[in-house]
Amino acid sequence: MAPDTAERIEPDGRTATIPADQIVAGDRVLVRSGDKVPIDGSVVKGRSSVDQKAITGESVPIDRGPGDPVFAGTVNGDGALEVEASGPVGDALISRIVEQVRAAQAGRAPVERRISRFARIYTPIVVAVALLVMLVPLLHAWATAGGSAVTWELGREWFGRGLVVLVIACPCALVIATPVAVVSGLASAARRGVLIKGGEFLEEVGRLRAIAFDKTGTLTLGRPDVVEVVCAPGHDDQSKVLRIAAALGDRGGHVLGKAIARHARDLRIDVPAADDYTAVPGKGALGRIEAIEYHLGSHRYIDETGLCRPEFHDELDKAETDVGTSVAVTAASGPLGWIRLADRPRPEAAAVLAELHRMGLRTIMLTGDNQRTAAAVAGELGVGEQRSELLPADKVSAIDEYSTLHGPTGMVGDGVNDAPALAAARVSIALGGVSSGAALEPADDVLMADALRGLPWLIRHSRATLRMIHQNIALAVGSKLLVLILALFGLANLWMAVAADVGATLVVVANALRLLRPVGD
Repeated sequence: MAPDTAERIEPDGRTATIPADQIVAGDRVLVRSGDKVPIDGSVVKGRSSVDQKAITGESVPIDRGPGDPVFAGTVNGDGALEVEASGPVGDALISRIVEQVRAAQAGRAPVERRISRFARIYTPIVVAVALLVMLVPLLHAWATAGGSAVTWELGREWFGRGLVVLVIACPCALVIATPVAVVSGLASAARRGVLIKGGEFLEEVGRLRAIAFDKTGTLTLGRPDVVEVVCAPGHDDQSKVLRIAAALGDRGGHVLGKAIARHARDLRIDVPAADDYTAVPGKGALGRIEAIEYHLGSHRYIDETGLCRPEFHDELDKAETDVGTSVAVTAASGPLGWIRLADRPRPEAAAVLAELHRMGLRTIMLTGDNQRTAAAVAGELGVGEQRSELLPADKVSAIDEYSTLHGPTGMVGDGVNDAPALAAARVSIALGGVSSGAALEPADDVLMADALRGLPWLIRHSRATLRMIHQNIALAVGSKLLVLILALFGLANLWMAVAADVGATLVVVANALRLLRPVGD
């Protein structure tokens, strides 16, 4: 995520491109428009919008000027920034996130197969029981009636019963009961576009009691969209406001402008070309459309230009209390209106959360976004609980807290800032195409379809796999106990023992293969 090189500003004002790991505290770095910030530090000169979504989870770019902090791995917007490094890149927030991921992975104990542990104890016990079946009756006959009572027929009878006990108690079906069900479950999940990185993770999903979600890019689409177009007092043509804003936004590189232009084209509005386009970093842009100069930008920008009239100022102040970001459209004659943009929820998110609630799972939203936006998204989607303005380490603490309070807690996320929480969760789930490499690496399960619809299916499938494992264990143990009891009373012979052992193995394999059958959503 962080660039390998940085442009260091030398004492004589010239810039030199050097490896980013050679930057030390106090160095000044030039970050050009569209470049990634190479180190953590504070802005000393310039103003721009910075996309911090991958690090902090904030859904829209944040204005940054002198004195404001910036983080390595974030993307600079339209303006150039001079940044004073707070330390080497090894001390940057993104580096600490990587270390937190490693620590969480190292601290996770490997999952041991309970059945394998049982088999290690069970097998020597069974051999000992078989030997006792062979020897105890003979020793008893010797003790009570002397050596004459120990005949060839008696020895053959009890030796045969011991062999029956040994064969029927062979743990083949018992040991294979778990792995064959897990392999079938993994194959079935792969067919559904769900990548599961190991059998233990397939089992653990079914044991979850709570699931935490990142907001930006996971519960939401991770990009701003136009949600409202409002005309200023005295104007009533919304399409004109959108048309002018789209023309200016189309010429610039700002994510909000691009979103406006995309929205206008989706509505089949003809977007004209803007002449004499000029970007004002951190504030907005201006340009001529059909020989008239228009401005597009923040409330502060039109206040500074003197184009904001009192009644428009009050209305825009109210609009800025709503979720999202509002940008104003003005001309020399005065304001035309404003456009509000916000990160939209995924279309399937509300239905998925409702289904998880019906399955008895708690849902939590963990986000670095502000409280107002987080509360609005949580309310719209029906999330059980939400926490906002969290740093990556805060998300790890929240996962640990919920695991203590509610039981095994999973995490669904897609960004670099989610990576430590994904590594710390009992089970971590990422979205295949939209997730960063830092999120995919610690994730235990990956929904390759880039949609949350597969999550309820994954949980039901895991629970079905656990039921299948328990059924197989019951079949294996039950059949063996039945023949074992018959063998002790002389009612089962060696052929019955062989048939029961092989038969139980075939039954558990056939039962587990039922997981491969196509199932509905």
